[in-house]
Amino acid sequence: METKKTTGGERLYKAFIYVCLSILAITIIVPVAWVFMASVKENSEFMGNPWALPAGFHWQNFTDAWVKARMGEYFFNSVVVTALALVILLVVALPAAYVLARYRFRGSKLWNIMFMGGLFINVNYIVVPIFLMFVEGDKVARSVLGHSFFLNNIVVVALVYAATALPFTIYLLSGYFATLPMAYEEAAYVDGASYFTTMIRIIMPMAKPSIITVILFNFLSFWNEYIIAMTLLTDPNGGKTLPVGLMNLMKAQNAAAQYGQLYAGLVMVMLPTLILYICVQKKLTQGMTLGGLKG
Repeated sequence: METKKTTGGERLYKAFIYVCLSILAITIIVPVAWVFMASVKENSEFMGNPWALPAGFHWQNFTDAWVKARMGEYFFNSVVVTALALVILLVVALPAAYVLARYRFRGSKLWNIMFMGGLFINVNYIVVPIFLMFVEGDKVARSVLGHSFFLNNIVVVALVYAATALPFTIYLLSGYFATLPMAYEEAAYVDGASYFTTMIRIIMPMAKPSIITVILFNFLSFWNEYIIAMTLLTDPNGGKTLPVGLMNLMKAQNAAAQYGQLYAGLVMVMLPTLILYICVQKKLTQGMTLGGLKG
């Protein structure tokens, strides 16, 4: 059996790819490492060489950002909003994607077209109509409940997050469900399992890589979302999410030259996403590629 020899052009092409990937990795790693390094510097150190290593670990920056800048409160709000949005999204999207992928009924094509069309709607373009709709809804809520309900409510923000993420999530999940063999479901039906039991106990465990991929993508989207949170959480003394709180911190600390607190706040925003990605990176790759290998 002849072995294929590597030509000089192929070696040059591989070397070019490695150089490009190395440059890309450096452009990503260096700014992230610089933020972590700057978060433990004292303010006086920022007046010198910005690339110099910190003289020590000034952990007080994180304490000040967590307490004085209220980043702890914003962190808790972001955790609640993100977790609640993910729960709502999965409860709605998983059954919807499964039904649209597996069953044909009157109106199923229309629902598929509607969700596909939702992929082309940029949320930033409809946030103002959503805000105006909630303003009108609050007028009714005040007359009935005596207080506003839709604005400055993190539960409503989570509901908006989940609703805007439905098209992409259903599209991704339904594409994966369509690749799973029908034999598993037919065997479950023969054993007397209901449609719901089959979906929960047979299909969902098989779709675990795809579900993890959906959770990761939407977690990153919800955790870093700024426009919707800034628009719907209008109370200056009320709860903010981390991206909105970080923007307020940037404005305040730039004026006060408290750069250590500012970079500590940036680390608080980045760290959960980095940890989550490190934990599920194998499942993420599997979920993105497995559907294309089946069938």
